[in-house]
Amino acid sequence: MELPRGMKDFEYQENANIEHIRSHFKKLSDLYGFSFMDPSPIELLSILETKSGPAIRDEIYYFKDKGDREVALRFDFTVGLTRYASMQKSMRLPAKISAFGGVFRYDEPQKGRYRYFHQWDVEIYGKPGLESDAEIIELTSRLFDSLLLKNITIDINHRNLVESFINQIFDSKDTVLVSDMLRAIDKIQKKSKQDILNEFKDRYDEGKLEKILEFSQIKGNILEVESKIDTTNLESWDELKQLFSSLENRGVANIRINFGIVRGLDYYSGMVFEVFDKNSKLGALAGGGRYDSLTKAFGRDDIGAAGVAGGVERIMLTMQEQGIIAETKQKRISVLYINEDMQKVAMSIASLLRLNNISTDIDLSGKNLKKQIEQASESKYCIIVAPKELEQSKVVLRNMQDGTEIQIEIEKLTDDPKSILNLEML
Repeated sequence: MELPRGMKDFEYQENANIEHIRSHFKKLSDLYGFSFMDPSPIELLSILETKSGPAIRDEIYYFKDKGDREVALRFDFTVGLTRYASMQKSMRLPAKISAFGGVFRYDEPQKGRYRYFHQWDVEIYGKPGLESDAEIIELTSRLFDSLLLKNITIDINHRNLVESFINQIFDSKDTVLVSDMLRAIDKIQKKSKQDILNEFKDRYDEGKLEKILEFSQIKGNILEVESKIDTTNLESWDELKQLFSSLENRGVANIRINFGIVRGLDYYSGMVFEVFDKNSKLGALAGGGRYDSLTKAFGRDDIGAAGVAGGVERIMLTMQEQGIIAETKQKRISVLYINEDMQKVAMSIASLLRLNNISTDIDLSGKNLKKQIEQASESKYCIIVAPKELEQSKVVLRNMQDGTEIQIEIEKLTDDPKSILNLEML
């Protein structure tokens, strides 16, 4: 009775926390004008290989279906949403799309990341532009604010800037070299400098590699970065400065330039960013960037794209670390009955309350009153159906916080239960 490795069941509290984040995300994506959709959970394998190539097979779930087609489970929303957007020839631009749901990755399970986990995602398709990039980052910042998370830092960078620096240091534009250096920069976040030097020393000049790693440690605001390195020959530096300025203008204060942020996926082609709790070791809580090369790979040279995705389970762990607990308990009513003869009336009252959208519990198995009261301990109020009161067409309303009781007429309760109960709850 075991699950496959890397899979898990999501029980009530965890599911409630996921729904809490989903609710905040959905509200914010609506506020910013994003159309919420759910792209297909299964894609043709060839679609997922569009930019990453056959190597992506090592990281995803793929198989042949009964029609002998090679298909795969989605590993993120970006590829599926971009495939969808690329198909819509008459789509009004810019198109803003959001999604929330489960994704599958066949990688090593770790804290906050199973092989099936949840992501939120927003994407903007249209003419590439600074303000689209800024809006993606602004929405991301507002989401973490709305979840009441503290110590959140958004590190921004530009892939072209990093790649041009690598080209300058090695005096080469070799794609394998650039890819290896980007991987080295990405690894410095998790490994020591010496470990990375040892890994690449047989292939690349150690002095030049050291310069790349030192470059990746530069971070700060515009003035701080310019005091650490001569930026006049850095490609896209002005673009990064303009993005930083636009975010400041939008009131996004928790941003920092970080030359060590490159993002792992091959399809990023412009600005990139990642979100961290600076006091946590969990790693990035969200990440994104501009990926115009992916829309081009899908045959749309006329549109660019920028987006971001966040890991829901990691955000939940961060909320736990910070002591932020989502309010999941509803104000519920329990209907109790003294004996079997009272059960029919109690069931009728419970059904009526539910018809009026009042969250209501009632015992279905004929437990005695003491057991029913124990089960109702988390309820705000209990309605007790008892013979003596029923003879007078009344029921007992018990406050479960202080134990006080009053009698109310059944007719008043059934005529306007929300009003009666709300008055009593004030």
